[in-house]
Amino acid sequence: MSELFPDFEERWFETFGADIFARIGGSGPPLVLQHGYPQTHAMWHRIAPALAERFTVIMPDLRGYGLSSCPPNDPDNFAYSKRAMGQDIVQLMKELGYESFAFAGHDRGARVGYRLALDEPARVEKLAVLDIVPTHTMWQNMNQHLAMNAYHWLFLAQPHPLPELLIEQRSVAYLDHTLASWTAAKDLSAFDERALAEYRSFYSIPERIHATCNDYRAGQTYDLAADEADFEAGHKIRCPVLAMPGSSGFPSGVTISTEAAWREWANSVEVVTLDCGHFVAEEAPEATLKALLGFLED
Repeated sequence: MSELFPDFEERWFETFGADIFARIGGSGPPLVLQHGYPQTHAMWHRIAPALAERFTVIMPDLRGYGLSSCPPNDPDNFAYSKRAMGQDIVQLMKELGYESFAFAGHDRGARVGYRLALDEPARVEKLAVLDIVPTHTMWQNMNQHLAMNAYHWLFLAQPHPLPELLIEQRSVAYLDHTLASWTAAKDLSAFDERALAEYRSFYSIPERIHATCNDYRAGQTYDLAADEADFEAGHKIRCPVLAMPGSSGFPSGVTISTEAAWREWANSVEVVTLDCGHFVAEEAPEATLKALLGFLED
């Protein structure tokens, strides 16, 4: 991956329950870029170099993904909860000397970001969430249409070993189908071959397939319960939030609008809709970069 990220360094961080790999580059205020499923930090390769001209960019692989370790799960699914993943970021950033930072996340990484902003509001100065609405909103709106469109939420959360058994038979084919089907073009043309090779490599390893299923098991249990508790208590994200859905991404299938969904959860919300599918940073990198810079530098 070094050729996709010139002048970025590789670092490992030991957190409370995992060994986290991250790529770091640039200078200026700290900015965490967190990937989602079924990818790695490589998804940021088209915009990270430009962001590094203005920020110190930190791109971790989520626990269970990429080059980060796969800790054992627990009965409550806490080990793969967004709360646990958020604490990975806190500890990593403390080791780098940062008590607070901006955070931009895509997919599962965005869920880590908003959970962290709720749990530790002093940490997150600004939050950008790419092509998601909150977990609570997704489950509350899980009608027939959304269940068909976001079938993986139900499939990957099934008890072990059902999804693992099925995916492991043809893991790369499943990955390629997933990536292609979530783009606007419904093919793999949006992805750099070097990044695709990274995604395929990590997703060919059974323990990582298992870890990513645990991520979704946590989404249906621990993460949902954490969201329900905050929603019932009226807790809101205090920092400014930029929501960046793709015009044909997952939020487009939710009955409530992206703006209305996030206004239930945050005090300050801006929405920029991009002309693409789910993978906004790879399908529409220039528009993604422009929106992020406008928000982060405001």
